[in-house]
Amino acid sequence: MEKTLEVKYSTKNKKFYVVDGSPNGRFTSDSQGLDRANMLRPRAPSSYESIEWSPESGIEDDGQLMEDDHEWMYEGRIVNGMFSNVWGDKVDEFVVFALRHPECVNGGTAIRCPCTLVKCQNKKFLNVETLNVHLYRNGFVPDYYVWIYHAEKQDHQRCSSSVRVSVSETDQMVSDNINHTTYHRMVCDAAGPEFNPDEEPNAEARNFYDMIRARDKPVYEGNSKHTQLSAAMRMLEMKCRHRCSQAWFDDMSNFIQELLQQDNLMPLDFYSTKKLVRGLGLPVQVIHCCVNNYMIYWGDDSDLNSCKKCGHARYKQKVRGSGNRLYIRKLKVSHKKMHYFPITPRLQRLYASTATANEMRWHSEHDMEDGKMCHPSDAPTWKHFDGCFPGFSSEVRNVRLGLFADGFQPFGQSGQQYSLWSVVVTPYNLPPNLCLKEEFMFLTVLVSGLTNPKGKIDVFLQPLIAELKSLWGVGVQTYDISKRQNFQMRAALMWTINDFPAYSMMSGWSTASMLAGPHCMEDSDAFRLIKSEKQSWFDNHRKFLPMNHPYRRNTKDFIKNRKVTKQFPGVKSGDEILQDLNNRGLRKVIDVDAEVVNAAISKTFGWNKRSIFWDLPYWREHLLRHNLDVMHIEKNVFDNIFNTVFNIPGKTKDTYKSRDELNKYCRRPQFAQNLVTSKYPDMPFVMNKSQKKDVLEWVKKLRFPDGYASNLGRCVDANKLKMFGMKSHDCHVFMQRLSPISLREFMLNRIWEPITEISLFFKQLTSSSLTDEELRNLDEQIPVILCNLEKILPPSFFDLMEHLPVHLAYEARIVGPVHYRWMYPPERYLRKIKHKIINKAQVEGSISIGYIMDEAAKFASFYFKEGDPTLPLKEKQNEVYLDDIVDDDMFEIFKPLGEAINAEGKRYLADNEYTAAHLYVLMNCPEVQPFIDVFVTEKRKQFPNLNDEAVNAVTEQEFTSWFEKYVHNYMARERG
Repeated sequence: MEKTLEVKYSTKNKKFYVVDGSPNGRFTSDSQGLDRANMLRPRAPSSYESIEWSPESGIEDDGQLMEDDHEWMYEGRIVNGMFSNVWGDKVDEFVVFALRHPECVNGGTAIRCPCTLVKCQNKKFLNVETLNVHLYRNGFVPDYYVWIYHAEKQDHQRCSSSVRVSVSETDQMVSDNINHTTYHRMVCDAAGPEFNPDEEPNAEARNFYDMIRARDKPVYEGNSKHTQLSAAMRMLEMKCRHRCSQAWFDDMSNFIQELLQQDNLMPLDFYSTKKLVRGLGLPVQVIHCCVNNYMIYWGDDSDLNSCKKCGHARYKQKVRGSGNRLYIRKLKVSHKKMHYFPITPRLQRLYASTATANEMRWHSEHDMEDGKMCHPSDAPTWKHFDGCFPGFSSEVRNVRLGLFADGFQPFGQSGQQYSLWSVVVTPYNLPPNLCLKEEFMFLTVLVSGLTNPKGKIDVFLQPLIAELKSLWGVGVQTYDISKRQNFQMRAALMWTINDFPAYSMMSGWSTASMLAGPHCMEDSDAFRLIKSEKQSWFDNHRKFLPMNHPYRRNTKDFIKNRKVTKQFPGVKSGDEILQDLNNRGLRKVIDVDAEVVNAAISKTFGWNKRSIFWDLPYWREHLLRHNLDVMHIEKNVFDNIFNTVFNIPGKTKDTYKSRDELNKYCRRPQFAQNLVTSKYPDMPFVMNKSQKKDVLEWVKKLRFPDGYASNLGRCVDANKLKMFGMKSHDCHVFMQRLSPISLREFMLNRIWEPITEISLFFKQLTSSSLTDEELRNLDEQIPVILCNLEKILPPSFFDLMEHLPVHLAYEARIVGPVHYRWMYPPERYLRKIKHKIINKAQVEGSISIGYIMDEAAKFASFYFKEGDPTLPLKEKQNEVYLDDIVDDDMFEIFKPLGEAINAEGKRYLADNEYTAAHLYVLMNCPEVQPFIDVFVTEKRKQFPNLNDEAVNAVTEQEFTSWFEKYVHNYMARERG
């Protein structure tokens, strides 16, 4: 008599047992330690052996216990019309192997069934008895040689730092079999482990059933490469990547229909494609708002019909028009609405795909090299947060978030007045090559209106803050596909990044008064100029210098007759700020009496509201909550320097009013007005007409490597001798790379040096990796640099933007590299969002639909065979592969980095050009560096008192001739 055994798991003993239904109900193990157990195969009871196994049995569990050759799965299942015992033994080993890995077990004894049934195929969890019956009856799913769903580890299954591992070698082996492709994984990953295809579908699950059916249907009979789903996803991904219109998509679909046979399953148009893949889309909530931005109809207020503050009606009138032409609206239409995109499902999706799940743990698995901070996780703020909340940091899969907020005009400069504000959230768990990529920036809040919401932005952040509080306190159960297990995912907002006007909106600190410095706060020394009536931060930097610095006692070059003895007290902590807010009685914007109370307090106090971010229970513990945006600060500093040096009318800081008030604050009589001619003498930092012409002609001829910078020649106005239309990145390149070179020939050293020093400061600050020592040096240098600028420039030059650089090195030292915290990525992202506006009558709706389709396409693109969509798909223009053209013996400096832009030409170099080129080659060739070290050592021995500056000067003058003699002498010795 045949019998079937069942497996039970003892939670007390933490062991699996095979039970046969006998009175004692349990078989005992033999003395061999049991490297396998024979279970659940129809055979005589006497044939059972060693059937108890436990994790303590001593068997090494390295994922390689099973033999690598799995050909047995498809050979010898039936021999002479009967099930093979050898094949059955192998099945038993497979089952035991899977049961030994808890991440593959669901409910204690259920594992994924790998049989050929459509509803199984490694999708459905079955108990061991039913699974055994399925395998005997149906056999294994084709080409399942690597048991990726049953914890078998192979080198090609382990994720590397590149997202290209999303397409494994297993996918390539089964690419010809449409019943087992990466699109199966895509649908399962998107649905989550709780999705059961055997249950009766509800309205939400029906979308996944449509995709399940579509993934198994070939696009036409005989096609083994694409199913209906894969073809639709590829079409949608190409539309999103190339920013094509819906009309293009419809036309292309119609053209493909003409090429294929009539019974094909290719989508007919964009609507049918969107309907098919809607299961991959993520949710969006449309929330009605008060037209005056006082409240949103959300939560407890969702049923109100008018604003509880201003009384304005929620909906537009049902009847419109006049006279005999009256129209009645059938539906209620709100005066204003916002779109909210919940972040929880978007964060969960990062763990739903093998392309990103492993990368979300990078922040805790990488090692800091040579003390260099290359990621925010290396910085003190991150580590301080870990120390404050060890329970949160112990789960490395918990998510750290950054928040960007910015607004834009969707209709261009010449369009109607309209303001569209967006809030973008991005995770910082990812490695540097993926952080702040567009694929990992999540649009969260979209607010529209005729005007800027300004300080009332907190009204629209309520859903986000509520979700962040939930993610912090409770979290959400999330399935990690890389470890094949559920975990409770939590999230924390680390900081916000905004331009300076938005800084006030998000933080609540006013940025439009003499207390506008968010770090100095009440310790500011700003004052209002007498003539120009502008706020000035002139002579506001000596307090950052060491107490014994000579500039502190200087009464001539700064504000006359003034010595500085005070010292900057430091940045206030979160507890100190929160106590100030509580003591002053500031209200949140959403409070009923907030407008009246906050207006009265803000007249004498820098804070104008209590920010909604203080509702987050951990917000007070952050060392830095709101970042200064280096991108806009650098652009403003450059604009002020360039416009003043070039004396651009209307933009220069060197005006008549500035000259008139100069000697009221400073002792610079040489620049006073001539009483006879009533004219002012030229300032030494202002360039004359011929000098400006030379610089602009040089800029116009400049050529940069592909992708390095835009064409700055387009910004040159040769008639008015100025530059116009420069974007932030243009200013970034000019400030750091061109200013020191372009101005050196035309300025005195005492003027050129501080301008060059501020350029080099920004260059070092924006490096991709920084050490604590380097940042401390920058923090010590920047007050001196600003003081040197104060010695040559008038007080009117120093507005708040010239003061803020004094705090940038401090922020980088505690938070990490700048390029994770500036506005370049979100500005580019918003440009992409702006391109999604198709219907200008419904701006928010167009963006919402386009964004959701983009999300679905991005998620699907992780499963394409090309791999990571964040990597470039084609070579850059003029890109050269050195392996094809470079010899191993070629010096590094002569290796080409690109191709020539124009046809080659020849000309003879002048003597000074030849000397400069010769010196450049020698000084920048790594192979020559050892000889430079020998030369410097000799000079230091010969002249022990030489400083570094003198050594550099001697090297430039004498190294070329010394090196020539050195080589000749060496060759003579070799010949002799």
